[in-house]
Amino acid sequence: MADILVTGGAGYIGSHVVRQLAERGERVIVLDNLSTGRAAAVLGGELVVGDTGDTALVSRLLAQHGIDTILHFAAHIVVPESVANPLKYYRNNTANTRSLLECAVQAGVKQFVFSSTAAVYGLPEGGSASEDTQTAPINPYGWSKLMSEWMLRDVSASTAMRHVALRYFNVAGADPGGRIGQSTPEATHLIKVACQHAVGQRAQVSIFGTDFPTPDGTGVRDYIHVEDLASAHLAALDYLAAGGDSTVLNCGYGRGSSVREVLDTVAKVAGRPLTIHEEPRRPGDPATLVARADKIRRVLGWEPRLDNLETIVRHALAWEKSLHGQN
Repeated sequence: MADILVTGGAGYIGSHVVRQLAERGERVIVLDNLSTGRAAAVLGGELVVGDTGDTALVSRLLAQHGIDTILHFAAHIVVPESVANPLKYYRNNTANTRSLLECAVQAGVKQFVFSSTAAVYGLPEGGSASEDTQTAPINPYGWSKLMSEWMLRDVSASTAMRHVALRYFNVAGADPGGRIGQSTPEATHLIKVACQHAVGQRAQVSIFGTDFPTPDGTGVRDYIHVEDLASAHLAALDYLAAGGDSTVLNCGYGRGSSVREVLDTVAKVAGRPLTIHEEPRRPGDPATLVARADKIRRVLGWEPRLDNLETIVRHALAWEKSLHGQN
């Protein structure tokens, strides 16, 4: 059994995937520069502290461990920051992916699973997107990921490498066992921010836009539990190992929850009211963004187990309490 390289495996989503891989007996090498990840979040395999763009290090790891499979999570993910500092995103998300792919091709890596994003769709007509929906990013973060998808497509067409690109919708929640969760400093994800407020780490939570053409006027998103998302990566590995062709798959539940519904759920689970500030819309925020997610179930046989907003919030809130030493 060959080792698996996981870049960014000390981060939020990567660490959940690493834990699931280790639990099923896979040998994992985690490469993470710990700029946002945490060494303590790596609950399996061997952690190598280093950068995905360090081609000498990557080539050495691939050769040393006979790696034939890569899961690539290492990336910057804050959309407003990508607008303010686009070159940071093109360097880390796009240029470093190019370097990683070059090392992978030279080492004969056969399977590659890529962490992509629904941001490649931009503002899809009707508020939902299938894998065939036209890609039209509206920020450098989305473009940085789409360019990486293009490179993967072209590499898979010209070499023996096959890949699965997973386009995430809104990832939330934490390990049901309470061992790991989202620890990113200055996080912007709604459920994490609301749970931080509920445990007293933030003074308030904001709603950006109350006049969208949605049932309650607030934005609607497709929230997916990080544990279900992680299991999709293992299913993608199994698909490729069985000889599956390169493909792109949406990772979502196919239904949306509004910002008000999320905040109501956090208040209910926390057992306390939230201090909510209503702010104007942010530029580029779609009214609705929901996955059409039939393909991933059909192609990978993936079945989510935690498709419930209250469950997602309960696990996220438990994680925030543990982070801040509350019972």
